[in-house]
Amino acid sequence: MRSHRPIASRLAPLAAALLLVAAGAAHAGMFDDDEARKAIIDLRQRVSQMEDQNKAQAAAQAASAAALNDQFSAIRRSLLDLNNQLDSIRGDIAKLRGSDEELTRDVADLQKRQKDISQAFDDRLRKLEPTKVTVDGREFGVEPEEKKAYDSAMAALRGGDFDNAVIAFNGFAKRYPSSGYLDSVRFWLGNAYYGKRDYRNAMTTFRAFVTSAPDNPHAAEALLALANTQAEMKDVRGARKTIEELIKSYPQSEAAQAGKERLASLK
Repeated sequence: MRSHRPIASRLAPLAAALLLVAAGAAHAGMFDDDEARKAIIDLRQRVSQMEDQNKAQAAAQAASAAALNDQFSAIRRSLLDLNNQLDSIRGDIAKLRGSDEELTRDVADLQKRQKDISQAFDDRLRKLEPTKVTVDGREFGVEPEEKKAYDSAMAALRGGDFDNAVIAFNGFAKRYPSSGYLDSVRFWLGNAYYGKRDYRNAMTTFRAFVTSAPDNPHAAEALLALANTQAEMKDVRGARKTIEELIKSYPQSEAAQAGKERLASLK
C-alpha cells in the first residue's frame, strides 16, 4: 500500500522551486532594470555630449558668422572707401581734363600769338630787306621805301596827276641818285612835264634821258616825244632834226615808223 504523504509535504519542494524561480525572475528583472538605467544614463550622456557638441558647433558657427559679418563689414567699408577714392580720382581727372583743355587753349593761343609775332616780324623784315625788281628789261635790287616812292610817282602819272607826278619823280631822283629806277624816272618825268605842258623841262628831260641811256628800250620813244615837244614849241626845224636822229639811231623801232609819218606833217 502506497503511503500517502501530506499534501504540504509534497508541495514544499514545488514551492521552493517556485520561490527559486521567482527569485531568479526577480533577480533577472533587477538585472534588466540596471542595464536599462545604464543604457539610459549612457544615452543621456551621449545626448548631453551631442548637445554640447551642437552647442560648440553652434557657438563656432556663430563665431564664424560673426567673423564673416566682420569681414563683410570690412569689405563694405573698403568698397565704400574705394568708391570714395574713385569719386575723388574722377574729380581729379575731370579737373586735369579741364586743366589740360585750358592748357591746350593756352598753348594754341600762345602758338597763334607767336605765329602772328613771327609774321609781323617777317613783314617788317621784308619791308626793310632789298627786293629784286625788273624794269625795262633790267633786274636790280631796291629798298622797300625806294620801291614805294617809285610806285607812288608812277601811280600819280597813270592817274593823270602830272603836277604831283613831276614832284614825286624829281623828289625820287634827288633822294636816290644811284637807283636802278633812275633811267625810268627820267623818261617818265619827261612825260609828266609834257602832260602838264611844261615843254621846256620836258625837252631838257628827254634829251638828258637819251644821252644817259641810249640803249634803254624807251630811248626811241623819248626821241619821238622830244620831237613832239619841239613841235609844240614851234621849233619845226629842231623837231625834224630829232626825228632824223630817231630814224638813223633806231631804224627798226616803232617810234621810227611813227617818226616818218610825223616827219611828213612837219613843214
